[in-house]
Amino acid sequence: MQCATLLIACALFSPISAFGSDFSLSADPPSCSPEHSLRWRGGTLRLENDLFTGSDRNYTNGVALTAVSRDLQGELRPECLPQPIGLYARFIGWADPGFWRDTGDQPASQNLVVRFGQSMYTPEDKTRTDLIPDDRPYAGLLYLGLAWNRRIHPQAASYEMLEVRELTLGVIGPWSLAEQSQDLVHRARGIERFRGWDNQLHNELAFQMAMERKFKPYTEGAVRPGWGSDVIGSYALRVGNIETAASTGVEFRAGWNIPNDFGSYPIRPGAENRPPSGVADLRTTTPQSVLAPKPGAHVFLNLEGKAVAWDFSLDGNMFRHSHHVSRRPWVAQAALGISSQWIVAGRGVRLAVMRGWRTREFDQQAGHHAFGSIALSLEF
Repeated sequence: MQCATLLIACALFSPISAFGSDFSLSADPPSCSPEHSLRWRGGTLRLENDLFTGSDRNYTNGVALTAVSRDLQGELRPECLPQPIGLYARFIGWADPGFWRDTGDQPASQNLVVRFGQSMYTPEDKTRTDLIPDDRPYAGLLYLGLAWNRRIHPQAASYEMLEVRELTLGVIGPWSLAEQSQDLVHRARGIERFRGWDNQLHNELAFQMAMERKFKPYTEGAVRPGWGSDVIGSYALRVGNIETAASTGVEFRAGWNIPNDFGSYPIRPGAENRPPSGVADLRTTTPQSVLAPKPGAHVFLNLEGKAVAWDFSLDGNMFRHSHHVSRRPWVAQAALGISSQWIVAGRGVRLAVMRGWRTREFDQQAGHHAFGSIALSLEF
């Protein structure tokens, strides 16, 4: 933790030359135009729970509220952003200078995603009050994530990419309020509460850096018009005491007016993205542009394989001794769902419903795990 803090401090307060020539930090910077300032475009509310699939164990609940900015145009101007976000942009410029460079590609569009969420994990037997050594620990995570998305279309290429850098900070243990959240929902629904939360992981600061790249066929406009299909590939690296893992995945989509985005994923750091969309505002133009968002629906299948070196919900606390189980290093996940979007009173509305399956994550686990997910998005 001290090393991570030192690295961030060095990035934020080291000489300006360390950030590269992409940043303008003169003593009297030019005035900031709306294209360089942070303006919000929409948001997403997502709920995941295994009660949707008839169980109540393992990854038992996740909720996330996401806000997405409008596209930031032209050269990045950190001084035109709120200070914490500007500092994070400078940190990325120090840690990964190539992220802000176009390196011969067509100019990239970029936006910011802020996410606040909570995840909780429980063993199978809710009646026991003692520590259950052969089942996963009681664990909760409360977090805030900041993600930069850069959408790049290489010159003369038939594909485009989405580069994501997300920093997640939070707390593990009683500070996560996972016990109180679960008890509140169980009381409201008349469900017996879990009685072993006294054995949950200890309080600990949590952090993670996620780096992900996604790629898909290039399309102009807000949707792929008419009936069609596409394939989205991805690979990612996540480092921190929340999770340290490398993954690769593929998503297949088929339907009518498929949105020109980068797919649907279950909750995880580095995946809850809403990519830049320079045509999002065209839904209100008269006459309507051929590039404008349009109603549509599609089905999707997401497949992912992951190599895991650390998972707090299985390995326990990183900086203190705690309950843990024998984590499996290889995990596979699949998600099958349907997504639809509409235009309501000039605003974009999207609903995505999926069911996810995950292979055994630790040796003592009895079979695979399943959960359901529902996400509602709004374009302001």
